Amino acid sequence: MPTFTLSVNGRSHQVDAAADTPLLWVLREHLDLVGTKYGCGIAQCGACTIHLDGVAVRSCTLPVSKVGDRAVTTIEGLSEEGDHPVQQAWLEHDVPQCGYCQAGQIMSAASLLAANPNPSDDEIEQAMDGNICRCGTYVRIRKAIKTAAERS
Repeated sequence: MPTFTLSVNGRSHQVDAAADTPLLWVLREHLDLVGTKYGCGIAQCGACTIHLDGVAVRSCTLPVSKVGDRAVTTIEGLSEEGDHPVQQAWLEHDVPQCGYCQAGQIMSAASLLAANPNPSDDEIEQAMDGNICRCGTYVRIRKAIKTAAERS
């Protein structure tokens, strides 16, 4: 079994895994970073969203062998104290209900705001498309993103 060196949340990790193992399972099972959730397994729901060099990607279909030397950030690494503007806005707007999709939603929103600090409603819709919230908190998600944009 090959060994991969991954930079996750600012720390280097050695992981023994099959080359085709999805990064999601490496994060959850090898590194015990369980904030990133399994939803669909086919990159359609967004629950597994992480950042790869700051860009939101679905980790459930990304083989660990394709990560290379790029920096991986999970919800646990977004901010040490949970004080990222998106996380704070999420709390302020009471976005989570069941909470299952929220790590992926937050990671997508944070990536959007890093690339576009003042997105329009259409840009928010486009960036968040594919992040499914079974509880239907989309209106609060959009409001929270707008609030985080104002504070960033």
